Amino acid sequence: MTTEILVRDVRPAAIPVRDILPFAIWFGLLCLLAIYFVGAEQGAYVHELVHDGRHLLGFPCH
Repeated sequence: MTTEILVRDVRPAAIPVRDILPFAIWFGLLCLLAIYFVGAEQGAYVHELVHDGRHLLGFPCH
């Protein structure tokens, strides 16, 4: 009894940069907004939400 094993050459499909670019820009802006709120925002409510994270990341706040 013989067994045949078929091996296919499976490669992931290439995604063009122009398809990824809008998502990369959106993610980058979202990251900049998060950095702003953690590092620069001194509003009472937002400051209290990210207070411990500020200290962990080395941002002085008081």
